[in-house]
Amino acid sequence: MTFPTVRLRRLRTTPTLRAMVRETTLAPSQFIYPLFVVHGSGVFDEISAMPGVYNQSIDQLAREAESLAELGIPAVMLFGVPDHKDPTGTENFADDGIVQQAVRTLKAANPDLLVMTDVCMCEYTDHGHCGLIRDGEILNDETLDVLGAVALSHAQAGADMVAPSGMMDGMVGAIRAALDRGGYQNVSILSYAVKYASGFYGPFREAAHSAPAFGDRRTHQMDPANVREALREAQLDVDEGADMLMVKPALPYLDVIRRVKDRFDLPLAAYNVSGEYAMIKAAARNGWLDESRVVLETLTGIRRAGADLILTYHAKDAARWLKEAE
Repeated sequence: MTFPTVRLRRLRTTPTLRAMVRETTLAPSQFIYPLFVVHGSGVFDEISAMPGVYNQSIDQLAREAESLAELGIPAVMLFGVPDHKDPTGTENFADDGIVQQAVRTLKAANPDLLVMTDVCMCEYTDHGHCGLIRDGEILNDETLDVLGAVALSHAQAGADMVAPSGMMDGMVGAIRAALDRGGYQNVSILSYAVKYASGFYGPFREAAHSAPAFGDRRTHQMDPANVREALREAQLDVDEGADMLMVKPALPYLDVIRRVKDRFDLPLAAYNVSGEYAMIKAAARNGWLDESRVVLETLTGIRRAGADLILTYHAKDAARWLKEAE
């Protein structure tokens, strides 16, 4: 049957009806909030390229945990900014490292908060790369033992989930083995399985002081032109024991999110990265768009593409706007 018998507008006539037939849901329970943690006390410094996002010291985290609980955001992803950097990123796996301190503080403040930790080396090394370096080359295999030690130290501090992001071949298997040997069989792994060599990471590198001192990361992060390769990367991580997968960035790779979702049964996260956040913030501050409307539309689009969970710097604002709309 066709028009005028069929009128699709009938199901759009009221807000209540639109909500009842909505195909894709968006809720704070689907958000993971990234946190940047630094040494010191009383530190709550806004990141210039990411308005509304802060580098904050350990003594600020209890308040942050309370705020997230009030908004219904169930999880955080921790990124540490160390005081000292060296070729192997020693603080990355130190018992008193900045992330280890942050994990303990957050779990003490809110035991129900799901604490995830980024497992990589770029923030901690003086060369800014994601692995050990010899003669200008990133050493894949030698880096795996370090990543295992980092993940184990995070688990010992109380992390619920570790998230390797360096795109080293074999990283999930090495971390799973290290966790199991250490008696942390129940600590899960969210793998940055599909991480592209993207231009959208710039503001993050300001926040984490993690820009490479030389070269780039194209030898281990994925070529933006490839999607079949993404499925191979994800398959390897599934085979090595990943509990969840992630695609990063989100918006330029919605097709990749859908392909990964259709292929694998594991929960899938997408990282709405710093550059995506900064673009919306800049446009909103110039009055060029309605921030709340565009943010919620953006996050809904990521969910519609197939993401079960979204890492996003918009999480707290989006949670407030969703509650206001209830």
